[in-house]
Amino acid sequence: MDEQRHRVVIVGAGFGGLFATKALRRAPVDITLINGTAHHLFQPLLYQVATGILSEGEIAPPIREVLKRQDNVKTLLGTVTRVDPTARKVSVVAPGIAYEVEYDSLIVAAGASQSYFGKNEFAEFAPGMKSIDDALELRGRIFGAFELAELETDPAAIERLLTFVVVGAGPTGVEMAGQIAELAHRHLPGQYHNIDPRQARIILIDALPTVLSTFGDHLSTQALRQLHKLGVEVELQTKVVKVDETGIEVETVDGHKRIESATKMWAAGVAAPPLAKQIAEATGAETDRAGRIKVNPDTTVPGYPEIYAVGDMMALADLPGVAQVAIQGGRHAAGQIRKRLAGEETGQPFKYFDKGSLATISRFSAVASVGKFHFAGLLGWLLWLVVHLLYLVGFKNRVTAVMHWFVSFIGRGRSERVATFQQVYARRALQEYQDKLP
Repeated sequence: MDEQRHRVVIVGAGFGGLFATKALRRAPVDITLINGTAHHLFQPLLYQVATGILSEGEIAPPIREVLKRQDNVKTLLGTVTRVDPTARKVSVVAPGIAYEVEYDSLIVAAGASQSYFGKNEFAEFAPGMKSIDDALELRGRIFGAFELAELETDPAAIERLLTFVVVGAGPTGVEMAGQIAELAHRHLPGQYHNIDPRQARIILIDALPTVLSTFGDHLSTQALRQLHKLGVEVELQTKVVKVDETGIEVETVDGHKRIESATKMWAAGVAAPPLAKQIAEATGAETDRAGRIKVNPDTTVPGYPEIYAVGDMMALADLPGVAQVAIQGGRHAAGQIRKRLAGEETGQPFKYFDKGSLATISRFSAVASVGKFHFAGLLGWLLWLVVHLLYLVGFKNRVTAVMHWFVSFIGRGRSERVATFQQVYARRALQEYQDKLP
């Protein structure tokens, strides 16, 4: 009878989980990859789905297709709700079913959730940007706002519908604001009879005193200048205190004010998923303010050398919650498992190589920080283009993305403007379903 091979369970098929899985392709292990959806999500391009540039399929290939040539992996649909470190098993729920999976090594790469800083009620009126559902809902809200404004006769209602508020001036918020401005000022004019899309207001809000604060003063200033050229109103040192169906209330250096707006989107703050808290409680590990697990230098959970937490799940050396940290962390965890199975010494610290930060503002304009080098404008945009093409999974996805970028950036069209009522109003039904999960 054959001896059972080492069982590796990987939670999450984002950058950390997917790259960890691939790094174990030739290892003598049996991998079970568990993910809440059947697709891998290239999250940095979600804003392009929301603004009609790309389709969801171009940034979310099926996991089974991505891994179809890897024989040692089994993919399961489900959300891991509990890890039992003593019995070495995980509890999983999927629509209509619950099951358990045992492991010898566990890599937890469940990503992050949107943080509303304790005001989760804001989510109903200001969707985040963490999933395909979020992006499609925002697409429906953005394009739907122009359609409803075309029907209105009340100037106040038209102004409210054509006011778009983006909360959070990090890369996602800046990219969203820039693309909505391009929609209003470049792509949509001439397509409506009763409204002028160029009259739309795009407002970018952040509690910090700068946009793209992690990019440094020079690139932050360049980005702010480009946003102003696009007509984006940037309100810094501004804190959101209330969000409702028809507007948003903020506290500024000049006092309290209300902005009437039908379409709000939230790109400020992330938090670890509930699973991080459960693992911390089960293992006695500490967490940081965002709920991430404080791991050992080798990314293992203290006291449990068989459990690795990577990407947005881990708090280690103030590393940022970006794709490269997850990719390199997943590969590091996989490498540690290979070393252990080979009888080699393990425990080597995770060393992160910073490949830089990128954010696109508008067509042919982006900012990039790569080590000591800083790029802005066309050169930054070309670097952004190359990097994102490099990390898009699948040749087909790269080809169709280039085609749609050509239509959007060279021409004046948007390839993906289909929006449905279901996309806009399904959030409540999804929340009710999630509330029923154990």
